[in-house]
Amino acid sequence: MSWLDELDVGRGELDTACGGAELPPAAESVAYLRASRKPAVAQVLRAADREARTVVQPRCGVGGHAPMLGLLRTLRGARPGVLSVTIDAYTRLGRFGTARRVLDAEPAALNGYPLVAHGWRRGRELNEAVRVPLEIRHGSPDARVLFAVAISSGISSFEGGGIAYNLPYSKDVPLARSLRAWQRVDAACGRLAEDGVIVDRELFGTLTAVLVPPSISLAVTLLEAVAAAREGVRCLSIAYPQGGDAHQDVAALRSIRVLARRHLPASVEVYPVLHEFMGVFPKDLGTADALVRYGGLVARLGGAVKVINKTNQEAAGVPDGPANAHGIRTAARGVEDAAACVDLDEARVREEMYWIQREVTELVDPVLQGDSLFDDIAAAFRAGTLDIPFSASRHARSAVLPAREPGGAIRYLDPGALPFSPGTRRFHAGRLRGHRDARNLLEGITADINYFLTEEGRASTTSLRATGATGVRTP
Repeated sequence: MSWLDELDVGRGELDTACGGAELPPAAESVAYLRASRKPAVAQVLRAADREARTVVQPRCGVGGHAPMLGLLRTLRGARPGVLSVTIDAYTRLGRFGTARRVLDAEPAALNGYPLVAHGWRRGRELNEAVRVPLEIRHGSPDARVLFAVAISSGISSFEGGGIAYNLPYSKDVPLARSLRAWQRVDAACGRLAEDGVIVDRELFGTLTAVLVPPSISLAVTLLEAVAAAREGVRCLSIAYPQGGDAHQDVAALRSIRVLARRHLPASVEVYPVLHEFMGVFPKDLGTADALVRYGGLVARLGGAVKVINKTNQEAAGVPDGPANAHGIRTAARGVEDAAACVDLDEARVREEMYWIQREVTELVDPVLQGDSLFDDIAAAFRAGTLDIPFSASRHARSAVLPAREPGGAIRYLDPGALPFSPGTRRFHAGRLRGHRDARNLLEGITADINYFLTEEGRASTTSLRATGATGVRTP
C-alpha cells in the first residue's frame, strides 16, 4: 500500500478535486522528495535543536501563482528557517471548485494560496523557487486531498490535527469525522517514513487564539500527538500560542518536552514551537515591533526550536511582503536578545510548569485510559471534560471562561466541566480572587482579550523596546 492509498481517497475523487490534473504516481513523489537538494523541515528543526537555535517562520499566502512566487522570494532575503504556504478558506473547507473559479476570475480575492486549484506542478515551482523548505498552513477538518497535492509538490511539513483544525474553525463538523480524516493523513506520513521521507507534522495549539489557557492548548496537541505517533508519524512540532505573560509562556514551552517524554515513543522527534501573540495587536508600529521582538525572546527562553512571527501591520490587516520580512528580522532580534541579561524568575517558571503539567495530566489521563482514543475524545468534548473557550463549533461546549490575573497570566475564571482536582480549582480561584469583583464581567474579559492595548500590556512591550538587548525585562 502506498502513502496515497493510505489517504483512502479514490483516484477519481482526487482527479476531480484537482480539476482533472492527475497526480503523479506515489513512488515518483517519494523519489522527488528524497532527491531534493534542500533540507526537509524535519532536518532544519533537528539541526536547530542540536545547535540550540530558534528558527523563524512567517505566515504567507496569496491567491495568484506569480504573486506567491514573488512573496516567497521577497521573504527569503530575511533569512527565515522555514517558509509557509498559507491556504485559502475555500480550499480549507474542500470547496475546490469555488477556489478554482475565484482563482480564474479574481485571484487577489482569495485569502491564501489555492494549492489544489493550482496543482502539484505549480506547487513544485514554489518549492524549487527558494532554498528554504516549505510548510502548508491551513485550517482543514479534512485535509486529505490538500495533503496529497502538498506531498506531490515536494512540501515536507504539514500543519493541523483532528481537534485543532476543526473546533476553532468549523461550525458543524463532527469530531469523529475530522479525527478519522486526520488519522489517514498521519497514516500516510507513517508510510512515507517507511519509504525514507520524514514529514514534519505541526500541531496547532493556538486553537481559537483568544485567551487560551496553556493546559488546554497542550492537552489538545498532546492528544493529537499520541494519535499521530500511533500511525507512525516520526516528527512532531507541538505549537503553543504566546499568551502574554513571559513566565507562563516559557513554562508552557518547556513543558512540551516533559509531556512528550511521558506520553510519546522515544522514536518520535518532538520540537516545541511558539506562535507569536495571535490576539489584538497594537496599532502603534513601535509597540507592535516590540511585541514581535518580545515573542522571539520568549521563544528562545522557552526552548522553542521555531517561532512563527507576526508583523507590525497586524492591526491593519494582512501584512505585505516588506512588513513580513521586517517581522522575520524583528523576531530574530528577539531570539538574539535571549543571550543577553534577562530578568526571568526561574522559581516562578518552575511553579507555572508544575501547575500546567498537573492540569494537562488531569485533562488527558481520563481520555488516554479509555479503549478507543477517537471515541473517547469526542465523548469528552460532548461532556465538557475537554473544552475550548470561544469555539465556533457546536461540538464543543465552550463553557470554559478564562481570565487574566494581574501580570497577564491566563487562568480559569470558570473551568466549566473540566475534570480538575479541588486543588487545581482552588489555585485558579485564588489567583483571580478580588481581581474580578471590581469589574463588569464583559468589560473584564474584553480588557483581557485586548491585553496589549491596555496600559499594562503596552508597558511590557515598551520596556522591551526601550532596554534593547541588554537588561531586558519581562512582564
